[in-house]
Parts: sequence; structure tokens; C-alpha cells
Amino acid sequence: MKAGAGHVSGDADSPTGGAMSDDEVITAWGLLVEAQSETSPLLLRGVDPSGGDMSGPWFEVLIRLQRSPGNRLPMSALAREVSLSSGGFTKLADRLERQGYLARTSCPDDRRVVYAELTPAGREFADKARAQHVVLLREHVLGPLGEDGLRRLGELARILRDSSRKG
Repeated sequence: MKAGAGHVSGDADSPTGGAMSDDEVITAWGLLVEAQSETSPLLLRGVDPSGGDMSGPWFEVLIRLQRSPGNRLPMSALAREVSLSSGGFTKLADRLERQGYLARTSCPDDRRVVYAELTPAGREFADKARAQHVVLLREHVLGPLGEDGLRRLGELARILRDSSRKG
């Protein structure tokens, strides 16, 4: 058998009638990686309220805090959610704190837990960044995929994420 010509069990709806070839599996994953790599920079263009581009980790931290109850999350959980090491996240949090966008607060029930919390300036900054980000999401994601496609992408991403967390 040629390399890449093997089959794995697959979905009955696949073009090959139930089994995807190794090449199909590799291609599907590669397209997902390429799409994310090509699209992500487009979604951060001009997102900084000053009109500049924003780095992905900055934006992810701000948007996750903005969408969290009380605009705060435990720092360890936030670091995991934005896929940064503890040290990498600490450096990013230090920069956000120096800019006046983030404050560290202690948990009254567990001294080991430190929260990252948006300051009023951080909330204002995040609100403006989010508004521009939504414009770009509508243009570069919703536009090409349509509503049904984007909903399906969200469902599939959730399945993949949750499956990855199990193992």
C-alpha cells in the first residue's frame, strides 16, 4: 500500500462512502490549520482602539475577561484558556497591568487563587476592541461561511475542543 493511501474508519457521509483515506484526513486537518493561520491576523487588524493591530494573546485575554462574570477569572484558568504558560501569562498580565487594563485581586475564600480582573479602563478598551473585532468577524468569517456554516463550525470546534480535553 502506498504511503497515505491507507484508510481509517470514518463518517458514512464522507465522499468515499464511509472511510476517509489518510490523505483526506491530513488534508482536512491541514486546511483547518491553514484557515486559522490565514484568518486570525485579519481578525485583529485595527482592533486596537488607537487603530493599530493587536496581538492575539492581548485580545484573547481582554475578550475573555470582558465576557466573564464580574470581568474576572482566576489567572491560572485564564492562562490555560489563552494557551500560555504560567510564566508567559504572567508577563502578559504584567504588561496589561502597566497599561492600566488589568488588576490582580485575591480570592477571599482561597489565598492561593489570584484573579485577573478588567479595570474600568480595561473594560472601555475591551469594548472598543470587541466592536471592531465583530466587524471583522462578520466580514472574514460570517461572510464566507454564512450563518448556518458558522453555527456548524462552532459546533464542530466545540466537539474537537471537548474531545481533546478528555485525553
